[in-house]
Amino acid sequence: MHLQRWITALIALPFLIWLIIAGGTPFALLIGAAVVVSLAEYFRIVFNPAGKTLSGIILISGMAFGAAIIWAAHLERPDLALIFLAGNLLFCGLFAVFQYDIDPAILENTAKQLQGVAYIAVPLALLVMIRNADGGTDGMAWIFFLLCIIFAGDIAAYYVGSHLGRRKLCPRVSPGKTVEGAAGGLAGNLLIGAIFKALFLPDLSWGLCLLFFVLAGAAGQVGDLFESTLKRTSGIKDSGFILPGHGGILDRIDALLFAAPVAYLFKEYLL
Repeated sequence: MHLQRWITALIALPFLIWLIIAGGTPFALLIGAAVVVSLAEYFRIVFNPAGKTLSGIILISGMAFGAAIIWAAHLERPDLALIFLAGNLLFCGLFAVFQYDIDPAILENTAKQLQGVAYIAVPLALLVMIRNADGGTDGMAWIFFLLCIIFAGDIAAYYVGSHLGRRKLCPRVSPGKTVEGAAGGLAGNLLIGAIFKALFLPDLSWGLCLLFFVLAGAAGQVGDLFESTLKRTSGIKDSGFILPGHGGILDRIDALLFAAPVAYLFKEYLL
């Protein structure tokens, strides 16, 4: 499993780097595909613990509106993205009203769909907006900035927790995660973030950058635990099987989903 993780990462990394550098439509298509696959994995988790995805228009509409939100972000139209988000709410509400007599559980199902679109599509749309900002060059640096911070934290948390972990962080949610691993993850966020900032973004404020590293890393760890909560509730170990050694796409981006809004806030309003 450990070897599989590294092989998968080494194979996927060049494609990810190329798509980030390319930006524009290729990057938006990558994010759009990630939204659709992650939503399918999310639906598998929340709708059927046995592993069969619940079929139906409510799920297809979630994927369609999620992809539309990414498209609006690519067009640099956040207002349109909000319209699609609200449109999904209206569609789910209308669908629930007419289906309630047939299926009283429809309200719970629509609530889960709404949560999934907000949970996955909105943060990933922020990544597209970050990449497209300022003509794209500065946005590309920020995407690499965020990914380096989050991936470094994930790796550091894994190895520190595996070798030095003693005290459980959230045993009922994720028994393998430890306080020592979480601290190691934050240390990794700070170290790699500081190196990247010094080399590629020297004009940014050190004080605010250090705060950004800590908050983005902490948000990433909460995102990891949130997905673990979903899987623990449904009795599922991995969200999917598309990435050998890693599980599903959602397993790989769970931390990024919570860190992306932090990055957008700091880039656009603080740094």
